[in-house]
Amino acid sequence: MQPETAKLLSDIRDAAERIARYTQGLTRDDYLADGALRDAVHWNFAVVGEALSQLYKHDPATARSVPEWQRIIAFRNQLVHGYGVIKNEITWDIIVTKLPVLRTAIEDLLREG
Repeated sequence: MQPETAKLLSDIRDAAERIARYTQGLTRDDYLADGALRDAVHWNFAVVGEALSQLYKHDPATARSVPEWQRIIAFRNQLVHGYGVIKNEITWDIIVTKLPVLRTAIEDLLREG
């Protein structure tokens, strides 16, 4: 694995781990009630999406092997450019249902590298 690919995958892993750590043991209502938490989660999702976008430019084959890579990048773009229409309930659903899949896929890619 090229060093830049490993770095970008590590950035994705680290940001995803922070999201998981910040939200561990919380409920949807806890998430919705805490603006600072949502800000931290949104920032880390933006990092995930930007790192994946950079990975696609650097190593498209690896980026394409990440589940829903295009949707992840699109979510980053929405967070950064369309922040006023973010639905926090949908973000919570992504945390619960999609984040574990992403974390597993990134760990697998790093192990294979």
